[in-house]
Amino acid sequence: MGLITGLLTLPLAPVRGVAWIAELVAEQAEMELYDEQRIMRELAELEMAHDAGEIGDDQMNEGVEVLLGRLETGRQLREWRAQHG
Repeated sequence: MGLITGLLTLPLAPVRGVAWIAELVAEQAEMELYDEQRIMRELAELEMAHDAGEIGDDQMNEGVEVLLGRLETGRQLREWRAQHG
C-alpha cells in the first residue's frame, strides 16, 4: 500500500478493524456450532433427557434431526475448506 493510499484510507481503519473482529467472532461461533465433539455431547445429553422422561419421543426425534444436520453441515464445511484452502 502506497503512502497516499494509506493516508486516504486511514479514516476507514476503524471500520476495517470492526469488520475483522466481526469475522473472527463469526468464525469462532461457526467452529463451536459445528464442533463434532460438542454435537456428540449434545446428542448424549438429549438421549439422557429422553431416558429420564424429561422429553418425549417427538422432541427427541426433532433434536436428533437438528444435531445430525449440524454434524453433516460441519463435515461438509471442513471438506470444502480442505479443498479450497
